[in-house]
Amino acid sequence: MPSPLYLLRHAETVFNRAARMQGNEAVTPLTLAGVRQADAMGAALAAHFRATAEPVPRLWSSPAPRALQTAAILADHLGIDWFAVRVDARLRELEVGRWVGRDYAEIVASEGEIIDLEHRLFRMPIPGGEHYRDVAARLRAWLDEAGAGPAVVVSHGITTRVLRGLLVGGRAYEGVPIAPDTPQGTVMRVADGQEVAICVGDGARAFRAA
Repeated sequence: MPSPLYLLRHAETVFNRAARMQGNEAVTPLTLAGVRQADAMGAALAAHFRATAEPVPRLWSSPAPRALQTAAILADHLGIDWFAVRVDARLRELEVGRWVGRDYAEIVASEGEIIDLEHRLFRMPIPGGEHYRDVAARLRAWLDEAGAGPAVVVSHGITTRVLRGLLVGGRAYEGVPIAPDTPQGTVMRVADGQEVAICVGDGARAFRAA
């Protein structure tokens, strides 16, 4: 299993700003604010590796264009060849089925409240989508196969929360440990069952990033 892991969600997109559901099918480029978030995360990681003299890790990414755009900016900061970025579909976001591309308010109006505000998570089941345990299963498989050594991982809001929950624990929801949400622009370092923020962003939280 990779360790330490540097986990971050993609930066702000046009869909985040418009409160539309992204999932994995929609192509959702970064906003200017998102580019600035990615730039800040890359600078924070580069400063961390210079200060600690740790080797620059492998860079992994979800195949979603918004994650790859974020990863490209990180790669520039870290001196990583873009073509060496490892793309793995198991790092993709929670599948949101028939909600993809729709406005949150529209979904709520037609299907009822979809957010558990106490947990800041989607209520289950998602019509035509995944369950949190599906996300956990594919992330466990990725952890088992990704190899040892440090890694930087660019993923998504829900996916990153589930991954952090598997690694450091979290409040159980629908039978899956899920870590608290963090705002876009945040980088978490996870090692030995503990996590610490390398930088904390000021972007959207939780479901606004799905």
